Parts: sequence; C-alpha cells; structure tokens
Amino acid sequence: MSLDKLDLRILSIYQHDTRTPAEDIGGQVGLSTAAVQRRLKRMREEGVIVAETAQLDARRLGLGLTAIVNVDLVDESARALQLFRDKVIARSDVQQCYGVTGAADYVLVVIVADMAAYEAFCEDCLLHDTNVRSFNTQVVLESAKRSSTLGIPL
Repeated sequence: MSLDKLDLRILSIYQHDTRTPAEDIGGQVGLSTAAVQRRLKRMREEGVIVAETAQLDARRLGLGLTAIVNVDLVDESARALQLFRDKVIARSDVQQCYGVTGAADYVLVVIVADMAAYEAFCEDCLLHDTNVRSFNTQVVLESAKRSSTLGIPL
C-alpha cells in the first residue's frame, strides 16, 4: 500500500489517541471528516492499522513485575522455533516476543504480579522445555519510557 503525506500525518495523530474525532484530525491535516474516515478505513483494510487497543497500567492491575527474558534454544530449526514461538505467544503473561540475533534466540517481555508469579512462569514455560538451553532474566526496576507509538517520518 502506498501512503501519502496526508496518510502519514493522519497516522501520526491517530496513533497517540484513537479516540481523536476524525473532524479534529481533518482540521489538523486539512481534510474533511469523511476523507479522514475513508483513509482510516482503507488503512485498516490494508493492514497498516493492525489494532486499536487500550493501554493499561499494569501496576494498577496488580501486575507489578516486568521481566526481560533472553532465551537460548538448543534446536534452531524452523519447526522448533515455531513451536517455541507458538507456546510463548499463547501466554497472556508474555507481552512481547522477539526473535533476535546474537547470544539469545528470543527476547521476551513478561509482566506478572510478583516474583512468585515469575517463578511459576519459568516453571511452566522454560525450565522443563527440553529445547531451552538457557535463559537469563533482567527485572525492570524503572520504566523510563513505554510507548507503542512509532516515529513516523513526515
């Protein structure tokens, strides 16, 4: 899909707050409300906009521990990677899963209530998986920036 400068400006505004009325976006980019709505609809249909979700405060929901987990696998075949990936992405406590280069094969961001819940995650998901060679964990002490917005070049 080809995005023009107006599409990019719309996305830049929209990604910060999807509740922003099309009329307000149109006023900022110089389009009618209907034109903004058509463009947003097209970008949803084309997969540029993949989801419109609420960003929740984990701590206020009792989820006070964020862990960044580097996982090294024994078998790195396509099938083994897919099995591991499917297992972790099915878990609600795994917020992000990245296949990476370097010493680890995957980096996971896990958000749970506390250390006991993290230990349970490790027990359920990592410790008894014969394809997990090793994993190491970094517990997040401070979340200096947490964002899902992209720096769209305008």
